[in-house]
Amino acid sequence: MQDIIKRIDWQKIDLLPVIVQDESSNEVLMMAYMNEEALALSLATKIAHYYSRSKQRIWKKGESSGHIQHISSFNIDCDNDTLLIKVTQEGVACHTGRRSCFFTDLETSNITSDVEIASEVLYGVVDTLYHTIQERKNADPNISWTAKLLSKGDNAILKKVVEEAGEFAFACKDNNEHEIVYEAADLTYHVLVALASKNISPDRVKQELARRFGMSGIAEKSARDK
Repeated sequence: MQDIIKRIDWQKIDLLPVIVQDESSNEVLMMAYMNEEALALSLATKIAHYYSRSKQRIWKKGESSGHIQHISSFNIDCDNDTLLIKVTQEGVACHTGRRSCFFTDLETSNITSDVEIASEVLYGVVDTLYHTIQERKNADPNISWTAKLLSKGDNAILKKVVEEAGEFAFACKDNNEHEIVYEAADLTYHVLVALASKNISPDRVKQELARRFGMSGIAEKSARDK
């Protein structure tokens, strides 16, 4: 396997671009990246593993949704720096719930395919909201509040985070359960907007929380203070 992996010119590229094609129809489903570890896992298991630039970790396709990709073939291009894999796709490939990620006409912006599965069913509401916020970066600020907020830059985005944190704190102080939930939702949304503005996936926050599970609060704070 190492001989296969070494065929890639890793000195020239940090991550290997991977084009993913349906094994039976030849439809292009998505494009992703692999590092050496992801390629090794994909070769060994014949299940697609990628390196997620937003999550900054190895990502088994379908790890949360169950929509995995069974790889039938690996083809490297003539320069040894781009990979084409053919897969049998379980469910859908795109986080939007569509079969393919390529569903928007560039010239007209028309959507060329329908959602097959609600994205919140696939990924949960937090990840779905984060991806929706990312998509709003290209929306018209005159019709999208999220696009308008993102267009105003850091000062406006972070001001809203501070405002919503204050409102959440006061709701807790007032012991108003309905308001606590409402303001927590507002605060979560604005934190996700701030994360999206920096292209930081909420998955990385989950990773940080998971890292802290085996560490006492005092030890974790001491580690940060060093």
